[in-house]
Formats: sequence, structure tokens, C-alpha cells
Amino acid sequence: MPERETPTGALDDVDAVTRAVLTASRLLVAVSARSLSAVEERVTLPQFRMLVVLSTRGATKLVALADLLQVAPSTAMRMVDRLIAAGLADRHHNPDNRRETLLQLTEEGRRTVEDVTARRRAEIATIVERLSPTQRLALVEALTAFNEAGGEPLAPRLDDAEPHPLGWAVDFPAARDA
Repeated sequence: MPERETPTGALDDVDAVTRAVLTASRLLVAVSARSLSAVEERVTLPQFRMLVVLSTRGATKLVALADLLQVAPSTAMRMVDRLIAAGLADRHHNPDNRRETLLQLTEEGRRTVEDVTARRRAEIATIVERLSPTQRLALVEALTAFNEAGGEPLAPRLDDAEPHPLGWAVDFPAARDA
């Protein structure tokens, strides 16, 4: 793939950067949608986000889960009910406080997160392989800065055991003020 020259003034052009990021986000949304295609009859994208949160946090109270997903507790409860009906999550009493209910993934839910994440990683790797080493380095630097500005933690390495939340910053205002 040929190297592109930087257009004059592009380094300070917020609109040019915004357009480039919007274009990249379309590509990444398409990759995300394709990675969910094998499970889309059972899991929507918001439900998958919930599965990912449960996979990284473990057993979680509904209110905390709703807060992490930035949805109302009633919305989170409906999502949980659908995931339980699909066999991807379950609920149980907190052993430390019997009045609390904790939500967690089933083994099938964990496998679903792992499979979708593996498909997404493979498709992104295929795209990245088309870039030259110089372009890859520039992309890593640019996306790292972009993620830091948005408060999004770094995704795990290929050999990391745990998947990572996909694409939403929990504390964006604090990250913006940093």
C-alpha cells in the first residue's frame, strides 16, 4: 500500500481529523457487526456489551452494571432477562449479602465473548497487515493518543487471558480533564 503524503494544514485541521476518525469508525462498526454475525440471532450489540462487561468484571450487581453501560437499571434488567433466557448469563444471591443479586456469565456466555472477540481481532489483523510498518507505527501512535484523550484503556495483547470492554469509556469527563 503506498504511503500517503500529509496534506498541508492537516495537522491542525480538526475537521480533517474528525472526518478520518468518522470514516475509521464506520469500518470498525462494520468489523464489529460482522464479528457478531454468528450470534446475532441471540445477542444484540448492546447485549454483547453487557456480556463483555460481565466477562471482565465478574459477578456484578445490576445497578453497577447499568452504570457501567450508561443505561437505566430497568433497561439493564430487560437486557439481563434476555441474556438469561438465551443461557448466556445467570443471577444468584450475593453470599455476603443475601438481599443483593449478582449477575454473571455462564460458560456459554464466556465462550460467546471469546469467539466474537477472536473473530473481531482476526479481521482487524487482516486489515492491519495491509499497512506498511511505518503506517502501522503511525497508526499505533495516533490511536493511542486518541484513546487516551477519550479515556479508553488499552485493549489486551493477543496472549492476555481476559477480553476487554469494546469501545466505551466509563469516565470520559474525568479523562477529558486530565
